[in-house]
Amino acid sequence: MVETAHEIVVIGAGVVGLTAALKIQEKGGYHVTVIAETLPTDPKTSRYTSHWAGAQHATAADSPGVHPNQLEMDKETFRIMWDLSAPGNDAEGCFMRLQMLSYSGHQRKKPSVWEFMPDFKYLTEEELVPTMVDGSSFTTVTIDVPIYLNYLLSRFLSRGGAVVKGQVQHVKQVIEGGVGAFTGAKNCPKPVAVVVCAGLGARFLGGVEDKDVYPIRGQTVIVRAPWVKEMPCFRLPDGSSSYVIPRRSGDVIIGGTTLVDDWYPTARSKTKREIMERVIKLYPNIAPPEVRAVKEPTVADLEAIVIEDGCGLRPGRKGGVRLEVDSSGSVPLVFNYGHGGYGYQSSWGTASAALSLLEGVLAGKA
Repeated sequence: MVETAHEIVVIGAGVVGLTAALKIQEKGGYHVTVIAETLPTDPKTSRYTSHWAGAQHATAADSPGVHPNQLEMDKETFRIMWDLSAPGNDAEGCFMRLQMLSYSGHQRKKPSVWEFMPDFKYLTEEELVPTMVDGSSFTTVTIDVPIYLNYLLSRFLSRGGAVVKGQVQHVKQVIEGGVGAFTGAKNCPKPVAVVVCAGLGARFLGGVEDKDVYPIRGQTVIVRAPWVKEMPCFRLPDGSSSYVIPRRSGDVIIGGTTLVDDWYPTARSKTKREIMERVIKLYPNIAPPEVRAVKEPTVADLEAIVIEDGCGLRPGRKGGVRLEVDSSGSVPLVFNYGHGGYGYQSSWGTASAALSLLEGVLAGKA
């Protein structure tokens, strides 16, 4: 006799929702359905932050207000992404292995939170760039997010998962009707648990309405610069930051901004100009080699290789990621949201945590 799989619904199809859904589906014993308003296959929109991420792996577990287990979750994610990026792996094309060069205009605490990364070293004074007083380097990965999101989606579907497009306004819609509430299908099994990976939407989702969730607006510029094979990042003396994140495809993300409680959903032209001015000054190698061979590059030279403006509202949360269970209702809710700008670099670790919470609450109900 074949044992019936537990029906699980995941709300949200960003990198956090897809990774959690995949982790649960591949565990066995579950049938997972993702319900989401926007999917990786849809056109880019400000309502789907995962399309706009940089994205690279460089843990920020030493930042204030993060989850107590942030470093371990980030380490687990890096181990998995490192394996996925290995030559010959099916997911290799989603990643680029490269050296990250992190410069700071102020002295950082030591030991560095990055010391576990491959090839880590502290930069000498001679290796620093002007105005910077501290630095380190290590090998990491960058992620070509449109390709990687579709990799997660296709892997999830190939393992037996399902996806339904729909806007969940209240968790009770899912609890009472399951997938059928969004497809119109009859006799759909109701979920034994719901995993909430709603990102910024957790602030407004009925039955959650977490007012600790807030937007952190990030604006970037995407340029075509396949000659860039390293990732320089600069923390400036005034506290602002600039970064250059190349992808395997040859596209490069330059940024950026970190604006708390800024809801404006599209790129501002003034901010775009400021981003380009900072980056061309700090890292002139972003300009085409033929330009640099004859003159000092300018913003105009950078504008000539711009592909697209980027703008996303990162799902910040006071207290960091919410990883907990609410079992007070008829169906337990597992929460996994509030990753701020660290969704990609903690996605596999928080998925493991969500799976543990799910299995714990279901075992308690058995």
